[in-house]
Amino acid sequence: MKVSVVSRSGREIIKGGIDLNDSALVSDLQDAIYSRTKKFYPARQRLTLPLASGTQGKPVVLNSKKTLRDYSDKGNADNLTVVFKDLGMQVYYSTLFFWEYLGPLIIYPLFYHLPLYKYFGYKGERVIHPVQTYAMYYWCFHYFKRIVETFFVHRFSHATSPLSNVFRNCAYYWSFGAYIAYYVNHPFYTPVGDLRIKIGLIFGLICQVSNFYCHIILRNLRSPSGNGGYQIPRGFLFNIVTCANYTTEIYQWVGFNIATQTFAGYLFLVVAASIMTNWAFAKHNRLKRIFDGKEGRPKYPRRWVIIPPFI
Repeated sequence: MKVSVVSRSGREIIKGGIDLNDSALVSDLQDAIYSRTKKFYPARQRLTLPLASGTQGKPVVLNSKKTLRDYSDKGNADNLTVVFKDLGMQVYYSTLFFWEYLGPLIIYPLFYHLPLYKYFGYKGERVIHPVQTYAMYYWCFHYFKRIVETFFVHRFSHATSPLSNVFRNCAYYWSFGAYIAYYVNHPFYTPVGDLRIKIGLIFGLICQVSNFYCHIILRNLRSPSGNGGYQIPRGFLFNIVTCANYTTEIYQWVGFNIATQTFAGYLFLVVAASIMTNWAFAKHNRLKRIFDGKEGRPKYPRRWVIIPPFI
């Protein structure tokens, strides 16, 4: 089989094309492109079928596990043209998550333990309230849990992410970590009542444990190889809400803010909830589209999207 590899503008990426055997997989084509270019390793490659002239829409993305013949024109099975896009330098998702979570895990305790506030002009003796200590342990437990989940729980549908996401995500998590830590540990910080602190932290810890269990359920939906397609999440909170992992993530920060009461913490909650709500709607609509109850497919059950009883 002759495979022509072109850019979106039609420029030939591999001069003369690539000859592969009739049973070759898309992954074999990716390896061949890498061997010819020495730059575009498979994770950097996005291969699609060209759109017909005058048509619009999203092109078909080639699945690395399928054969090239699955995408060839039956009338011209010995020739195939694919469109190549360079996704840029890639990093493993585990690497991305590790660095974005490591920052808050280190930055927050620095504001708690070290005399940083004297560099911001505060000269007096700092008194540490019990809630500041509880909040520090709560925060560190959360991000330590996230790192453990990254390496031992999560199974990713895509192995890699663009390198640029490391800088973007680290800027988000690290800056919010410093912003919240500054105000929660500030010498002028005034704690709320003991009852509110207990309610917030206990509720938040319950949500943290629930969040971990949600991730275990999602892990069991995906095979170790990352294949297997979409499945309907079932069990625990997934029986009533599509993205129970996001729900518990949001509510655990609600608990943190009930106990600490800072503008920085609530701002982080609003921003994070907005981002996760967009993700949740995308996943909810995708599952409804896949499991539409037609042609023998199960019908996706009626569920809240992310924040019951509101959304």
